[in-house]
Amino acid sequence: MLDADAVQTDVITFDVSTAAIKGARDYQQDSLISSFPLGQTAGFAVVADGLGGHVGGHIASALITAEIFSHLKMKENQLDEGTLNIPLTLRDATDAANARLAKQVGEDDSLHGMGSTLLVPVIRGDKLYWISVGDSPLLLFRGGALRQLNKDHSMAPQIDKMAKAGALTAEEAKDHPDRNTLTSVINGDEIDKIDCPTKPIALEPDDIIIASSDGLQYLSNSMIANTLMQVKDGRSVDIANAFLDAIADLDDPHQDNAAFVVIKLSVGSNEVETADAEEMPVLAVADEYVPEEIAEEEPPAQPDLKAAPTTGAPRAIRAVARAAAAAAQSERLRATQTQQAEQPEASATSDQPDERKAYWYRGQKYYKD
Repeated sequence: MLDADAVQTDVITFDVSTAAIKGARDYQQDSLISSFPLGQTAGFAVVADGLGGHVGGHIASALITAEIFSHLKMKENQLDEGTLNIPLTLRDATDAANARLAKQVGEDDSLHGMGSTLLVPVIRGDKLYWISVGDSPLLLFRGGALRQLNKDHSMAPQIDKMAKAGALTAEEAKDHPDRNTLTSVINGDEIDKIDCPTKPIALEPDDIIIASSDGLQYLSNSMIANTLMQVKDGRSVDIANAFLDAIADLDDPHQDNAAFVVIKLSVGSNEVETADAEEMPVLAVADEYVPEEIAEEEPPAQPDLKAAPTTGAPRAIRAVARAAAAAAQSERLRATQTQQAEQPEASATSDQPDERKAYWYRGQKYYKD
């Protein structure tokens, strides 16, 4: 699904689109919503990636999204006026969502173990605040470079550190069975880790912000960066569609639910102390994009009314995405063949698929469908 709207004031322009797909899953467990009202200088979005089975995950993400949205919407005037303590408000909203989840689990024991990640970016003027729990990424694309602004609450960062220290090879780190195990979720219990900086990131004109569930990261960082490079001058809805096309071309049989918000900015300035986004590590740098040159042809004597109109840029985008998808699929196939050659065949009765995400709750490991 797609939704797009543009909001313009004297201070800041927001161009915002949202998108969500089920991928290869039977159920949609991601929830998202955005609010960037016309005439206001502030807005926010909520993204939640549900865990704990197809019923529990959907309920958890929906409850959390509704609670956070309601909490922030009630303070929207203060947010727009610049009188709201945004980090404190985000923490209060997260505590309220966690309590709401605990209440639901207490009323229905069948939902025991459900949970969700949370990502809430808030923009006030040209300042970006956020709160996040789990591994849903908040991405900034600026000057051709892609950065992740928030912390990744999974085992992936620790496994990568082990690889850098020489304790694991790069291939072992990439395929580590605990790589996607979450170290913090919202599940009605105490939240282990919360990322909520008190100092906002200063935004610049032409910045593109992506708030997403981790389903978007089935595309590699390079693919995400190159897709953004190709359509960065378009509308937010063009960017959202380009991501959906890239996911479709990748055609990963294990594709997770994906939900994301695209925010394109043109901003002024405020006197607020900010952090430097340049300090964040670069995930990928996009290749310089050169649109495909289309040779001019003589018009046909009779126009083909059935032919769909095309332009050079979309054709080039699809070609690049298909090439990248093919390369990624080939690399994945080689890795799978190598792994199968080195390891004994897995038991046919195994009830824990390799690609499912896990998290710990009260001493028990739960898996995401």
